[in-house]
Amino acid sequence: MRILLILIAFLLAGCTAQTTSSTGGDPTAGMDARDGFLSLYVGEGDGRVLARLPDADADGIMLSAIHSARLTAGLGSNPVGLDRGWGESGRVVDFRRRGDRVILEERNLKYRASSDNALERRAVAESFAPSFIASFPVMDGNLIDMTEFLTSDALGLVQYLKDAEQGSFSLAADRTLVDADNVFSFPDNSEFDVFFTLESADPGREVATTAANGKTATLIVHHSFVRLPDDGYTPLPSDPRSGAIEIVHYDYSAPLSAPIEKRLAVRHRITEEPITYYIDGGAPEPIRSALVEGAQWWVDGFAAAGKAGAYRVAILPEDAHPLDVRYNVVQWVHRQTRGWSYGGGVVDPRTGERLKGHVNLGSLRVRQDRMIFEGLLGAGKTDSGEADDPVQLALMRIRQLSAHEIGHSLGFAHNFGASSDDKASVM
Repeated sequence: MRILLILIAFLLAGCTAQTTSSTGGDPTAGMDARDGFLSLYVGEGDGRVLARLPDADADGIMLSAIHSARLTAGLGSNPVGLDRGWGESGRVVDFRRRGDRVILEERNLKYRASSDNALERRAVAESFAPSFIASFPVMDGNLIDMTEFLTSDALGLVQYLKDAEQGSFSLAADRTLVDADNVFSFPDNSEFDVFFTLESADPGREVATTAANGKTATLIVHHSFVRLPDDGYTPLPSDPRSGAIEIVHYDYSAPLSAPIEKRLAVRHRITEEPITYYIDGGAPEPIRSALVEGAQWWVDGFAAAGKAGAYRVAILPEDAHPLDVRYNVVQWVHRQTRGWSYGGGVVDPRTGERLKGHVNLGSLRVRQDRMIFEGLLGAGKTDSGEADDPVQLALMRIRQLSAHEIGHSLGFAHNFGASSDDKASVM
């Protein structure tokens, strides 16, 4: 009997050992847990990122989000683009369980049906293809490894550089890695920075001029996953007379007498908390103060619209990531040559709600304006502080530019009619 008990204990121990070894133990062992919208585990040594997803619903969806990819650090070339802060406005994605895998599926929201009839909605959904943009094997406890997706060419930068006639670049996989120090998970959004290295034996002139060694360019790609907003926002059909920036989709359940093309205005949601635009502290004085002053012009605009107190301006906190979707940011961007400034950000493509305003202001614009005024007036008054000081005139222009580009981010298109109406609009 004693021998039999020893044999049973031995067999049970063997089974336990076999089960543990077959699953590889705890995949998150030794990793740093970062809880939030995505429950993340980050390997600070190897840069791996695991995410634990909820159980799937009846449709197989484990989690839905708005995903956006942008550049934390850019190339520095105006003719090419790829600026610091440049990127996409966002897409709706579903983490959907398919057997032993999780598929990251992008919804096709360009073609829709707003009908209450489920079969009518299904007919449209099955007529236009969604996009499977990533696939993850499922580990124990709904764990997936997001590292390969995060380090992939989500922004299509290889093709982008080719289209910009900058040569044939390839991804240097051994130098493309998650920046473990810049992976964050907050209650409603998760944020990731990735060192993204491209190389070419024969780069184009712009890359060769702006990248450190001329042949290898390491950018920083930023991924945001954002909780889908609730139903408290009411989409606003766009009227062409309003001068609004629009997003367009096609509603195949529209009445026969109505157009299927639907245009929604892009705008922020107004709540009890004011819409805050943060100015990049990397802009030097006196430019920074001029950017703040120009941004504050919209305080009067909101008040005139009956929304006093709904908008404010502040300096971006030093510890805030400028691409964190919780911050509307006016970012100070350097390039080798003078270039455009532009305003946009992240949008819920279902409704047109602006989730994050983001403005890129090119730093050489104000210097060019100073030189233009010196060419017109001479340089004798430069730094005099007088009304015709080219520096003061250039600061007046940057105030206008700050207000103008924030206007785009708020959802206003260009208003060229104002040019013949006593310049009544900063747009």
